[in-house]
Amino acid sequence: MRIEYEIKLGFKDVMIRPKRSTLKSRSQVNLEREFTFLNSKVNWKGIPIMAANMDTVGTFDMALALSKYKLFTAIHKHYSITDWNVFSSNAPEGIEDYLAISTGTGQQDSEKLASILNFNPQYKFICIDVANGYSEHFVEFVKRTRDQYPDKVIIAGNVVTGEMVEELLLSGADVVKVGIGPGSVCTTRVKTGVGYPQLSAIIECADAAHGLGGQIISDGGCTIPGDIAKAFGAAADFVMLGGMLAGHNESGGELIERNGKPYKQFYGMSSSTAMEKHVGGVAEYRASEGKTVEVPYRGNVENTLQDILGGLRSTCTYVGAERLKELTKRTTFIRVAEQENQVYNP
Repeated sequence: MRIEYEIKLGFKDVMIRPKRSTLKSRSQVNLEREFTFLNSKVNWKGIPIMAANMDTVGTFDMALALSKYKLFTAIHKHYSITDWNVFSSNAPEGIEDYLAISTGTGQQDSEKLASILNFNPQYKFICIDVANGYSEHFVEFVKRTRDQYPDKVIIAGNVVTGEMVEELLLSGADVVKVGIGPGSVCTTRVKTGVGYPQLSAIIECADAAHGLGGQIISDGGCTIPGDIAKAFGAAADFVMLGGMLAGHNESGGELIERNGKPYKQFYGMSSSTAMEKHVGGVAEYRASEGKTVEVPYRGNVENTLQDILGGLRSTCTYVGAERLKELTKRTTFIRVAEQENQVYNP
């Protein structure tokens, strides 16, 4: 046993200090980024915000809506091969640049992935998704997937430490998903005591990834647009959102009415709700590590996207970053004890 005494930070622990700016308007800010990925050598251009691969968020409808704005969706892994083929036959041209096929690491997962890509070879992105990215089995699966699909972009996660980011990139991943426990419907930290404050995880993992020419995704912990800006300021290349994109028409989850008001169900993918839905229940050797909640219905996701993208442009104007790429260099975090005046909050 050992103890690390260095303080680790989450989004609530900091704010971004403003700096002189020559920008006259938010409209001058360019939020698009361009990457050439480490192992696949695929070139990508877009706004690097992603819908999480949860079945209440990472839906085909969400991908259609977000791709119009050049935002990305990691499609959840519970769609069938038939679902994929039907979607692909009706999807607009170019959507393959803005979605990933998610997969687990079992033999059936590998066979399903192969079938989807056999029918739909135009798709470029694979998201290998497990809760614990530290297992030898997971690393070996990444290696095999790279060997099998040398020209596909491989996203792999989740981890929270620099050395594991490096190992996954050297094993064939292009982008590593960073985050253990910060999600709004994740209870991993409660059930296991395991986790890492998300802002520090981003800073340390981005440093490791960029040293090798790879990228990271900050996955989890964003509850307001300002958190997204902080994630990019901390050097995240992509930011993945779950709860912030739940509750919309394009989101999955049952529509429920409570006291005359509409809500949509939102739950973690390690929750008992998800496991009962997809694998017949919680196995006797494990515990549920996710919550099931009801999110107020929020209509079309376009309204939320405007709020998110508008807030991010405003961040850039406050620090003088004409492009999102410049935000990290223009960011100085200050430690704080409070974030906002909540006197009128309910």
